[in-house]
Amino acid sequence: MKQIPYGRHSIEQSDIDSVLEVLNSDFLTQGPQVPAFEKAISEFVSCEYAIAVNSATSALHLACLSLGVGPGDIVWTSPISFVASANCAMYCGADVDFVDIDPLSYNMSVERLSEKLELAKRENKLPKVIIPVHLAGQSCDMKSIFELKKIYGFHIIEDASHAIGGDYLDKKVGSCQYSDITVFSFHPVKIITTGEGGMCVTNNLDIANFIYRLRSHGITRNPKEMTEAPDGSWYYQQIDLGYNYRMNDIQAALGLSQLKRLDQIVQKRHRIKDYYNKILSDLPLVLPQEMDYAKSSLHLYVVQIKPKEMKAGRKEVFERLRQSGILVNVHYIPIYHQPYYQKKYNFKYSDFPEAEKYYNNVISLPIYPELTKEDQDRIKEAIVKPIGHQVLF
Repeated sequence: MKQIPYGRHSIEQSDIDSVLEVLNSDFLTQGPQVPAFEKAISEFVSCEYAIAVNSATSALHLACLSLGVGPGDIVWTSPISFVASANCAMYCGADVDFVDIDPLSYNMSVERLSEKLELAKRENKLPKVIIPVHLAGQSCDMKSIFELKKIYGFHIIEDASHAIGGDYLDKKVGSCQYSDITVFSFHPVKIITTGEGGMCVTNNLDIANFIYRLRSHGITRNPKEMTEAPDGSWYYQQIDLGYNYRMNDIQAALGLSQLKRLDQIVQKRHRIKDYYNKILSDLPLVLPQEMDYAKSSLHLYVVQIKPKEMKAGRKEVFERLRQSGILVNVHYIPIYHQPYYQKKYNFKYSDFPEAEKYYNNVISLPIYPELTKEDQDRIKEAIVKPIGHQVLF
C-alpha cells in the first residue's frame, strides 16, 4: 500500500544540479551561495536584511538575544506551536507564558492578547517580547498586534516557520512592517527546504549585525566593531559569546534553487486545499478558514473532527487513517502540556479553552505539491471508512 505522508519535500533536477555545482566548487561551507540566498530572500519578502542560520530554532534563539531577552524578562507566544517557539526564550533565561488562540484562525487571539496585556500592566508583568506564530502558513493579524505594541512597548518576533510565500495585507510575510524580526524555517516538510535551515529577516541594521556575529561565534572582521586597530587583513575579534549556527553553501544552493519555484509551490498547495474543501465539505469536519487579511502558504491542512456527528473521536479517526497508510499528524500538542513546562510553571489547562478545544479534535491531513486528486480521494475514503460492520454515516 502506498504511504501518503502529511508533508514531503519537493525536489526537482534543477535543485540537484544546484547542489552538485557547489559540491564541485571550491566552497562547501562559507562561500558565495549563503549571501546570495540571503539577498534573494530579502528581495522576495521586501525587507532590508536576511541572515541565514542552520535551523529556525537557532533563528528564534538569536532573535531573542538580539532583542536583549534575558533573566527577569517574560516572553509570550502561542500555545499551539512546536516547542521551539517557547524554548527560544528559555535558552536566554527568560520566563514564558502563552496567549490563547482565536477559534477561527487558530493563531494568537488579539482579543485575548489585549486582555492579558491590560492585566499584566496592572501587575507590572508586561512581556519584553511577543512571538506570534503563523500556524499552518497563515499570518496572524500583525497590524492589530503592532497597535498593541505601541501601547505596551513590547518587541515582536514573527515565527513564520510555516509561512514563507504567504501574504499579509497584500505584502509578503517577512516584510517586517509590523515586527522587529521574522523567522523562517527550511525544514524538509516546510514550503521550501535547505535540508535543515532557518533565516532571520529584519529592517534593523543593529539587529542584523548582532545576529550576523552571534551565528558565527560572536566573531567580527569589521574594523569598525573592533576594540583596537586590526593587526592585519587576517585579524578578527570575538566581541560576543556566540554560536556556530551557520548555514553552509550546499544548503544555501538548494534554497536558492527552491526559492525560484516558491510561488508555484504555494499555488499548487492552494489547488490541493480547494479540492479538499470540495470533497470534504459534506463530512462532519471543521475545515480550515483563511482570514480576509491573509493568503496562507498552506504548510498544513488542519481539520477538526466533530466527534458526535462522526460517531468517532479524533484518536479513532487518526488511527484509522494511519492504518490505511495515510500518515496524518497532530499539530500541535499545546506547549503547556509538556512535562518540562508543567514542572516549571504548573499551567492550568482551563486558562486556554480554545487551545484545549482545538487540540482535542485536530488532525493534519496530507498536503504537499505532489499530492494528487486520487490521493485526496483515498484520504476522504479512509476518513469515512466503516469500522467493522458499523457504518458511521
